[in-house]
Amino acid sequence: MTVYLVGAGPGDPGLITRRGLELISQAEVIVHDRLIPTELLAQARPDALILDVGKRGGGSSTPQEEIDRLLVEHGSRTVVRLKGGDPFVFGRGGEEVEALLAAGIPFDVVPGVTAGVAAPAAAGIPVTHRSAASAVAFVTGHEDPAKAEVGGTKSSLDWDALARFPGTLVVYMGARQLEAIAQRLISGGREPDEPAAVIERGTLPDQRVLEGTLRTVGRLGARAPAIAVLGSVAALRHQLPLAGLSVAVTRARAQASSLVARLRSLGAAVLEAPAIRIEPIDGPVPDLEPYDLVCLTSPNGVRFLFDRLAAVGRDARALGAAWVAAIGPGTAAALRQYGVIADVVPEEFTAEGLLEALTDQPVERVLVARAAEARDVLVNTLRDRGAEVDVLPLYETVAEPLSAEQRAAAGQADYVTFTSSSTVKFFLQSTGGQPPQGRIVSIGPITSATLREHGLEPHVEASRHDIDGVVQALLDDVARR
Repeated sequence: MTVYLVGAGPGDPGLITRRGLELISQAEVIVHDRLIPTELLAQARPDALILDVGKRGGGSSTPQEEIDRLLVEHGSRTVVRLKGGDPFVFGRGGEEVEALLAAGIPFDVVPGVTAGVAAPAAAGIPVTHRSAASAVAFVTGHEDPAKAEVGGTKSSLDWDALARFPGTLVVYMGARQLEAIAQRLISGGREPDEPAAVIERGTLPDQRVLEGTLRTVGRLGARAPAIAVLGSVAALRHQLPLAGLSVAVTRARAQASSLVARLRSLGAAVLEAPAIRIEPIDGPVPDLEPYDLVCLTSPNGVRFLFDRLAAVGRDARALGAAWVAAIGPGTAAALRQYGVIADVVPEEFTAEGLLEALTDQPVERVLVARAAEARDVLVNTLRDRGAEVDVLPLYETVAEPLSAEQRAAAGQADYVTFTSSSTVKFFLQSTGGQPPQGRIVSIGPITSATLREHGLEPHVEASRHDIDGVVQALLDDVARR
């Protein structure tokens, strides 16, 4: 069989390669490092043998020789050696390959995103920049250069050459030695006041960024695991408007990706704390022919409506001559994916906004496709106007339990975003009613009203009630503050 050396990436489970994830799900044996995300290990097959061989700084560690022995011992099976970052960047993957070659065991290497690039990127720091650094050097920080000098032993690194290096120095595993490393570089001629930054737990929800200069970087109190960036690029971090801020996203995981991506692109450290989960409701396929208006209130409603139609071989033609109304551009975009252009999209993305847009539209029979639990203002008002209204419940919103780590991180985040009343309700249910410490961002007046019902006053309310509006409102608040 084969031993696969797989790079798991820097910590965020979403940063592993597709090939790496496939191999995890197929492996008979997984030999993993300490900091591998539990979400990745959860992808393993139920009968897989999972061996933790992580090295713990200052604590018990599995010797490299023992790791090599385990790989050889299980080499007759499909083995994934799951390593943080990239196997061949300070990962001792080369030593493991030598052991496999000596034993005649086939191997393959699946590269991973290395922390020396990913952690600075997550903090908004480019390791190269056309006007600041055209070269980058990756350096291991395990060695204490001061002890090498004092003890007379020869250092494995040419610190004087590194001091003269005309670019960015990225130091791995150097939290304990940063003071000595900085002093050695300064004594070698590197500018003491050049910018420096340390990224702790890069790409993870509790990422922390410490900033200073080469002279002060060793006194910032960095804790492992950490990556240090030394050079002028460290000062470019402030060009990203949300750099240094943590934002908790409570939206359902399946719907959170667009918001998470936007926030990360602006420099925020994003914590995904999905307080809700969307589950479809089984039900009959609706006959849409009798309706002259079909109202869709969310992208989820669109997806589950067309899922029901597809189950019996039908598509958008089932809508016939009915007008189609969509609350918000997200819902309208979801309809376009099925070849349907919404006839009505209100300027205000609420039931009230849709009612105003329908004021001059005579309708006799209406279908409202929505969640099982929702406000009845749309249904009741249309009925008051004389329409016959049927409600089609397509899905329900249920609580998604948060781990203790998620609750703690969300509670301490600089900002917490709420994109629906259900995210408010179930987030507070998960935290036992404990409110977040950071500033609260609401997607709109309905969500804000729910927050107030639970004794919380939103600090920020989006004027445009969609994801773009949430991001803009957060940016405006940061700029004001």
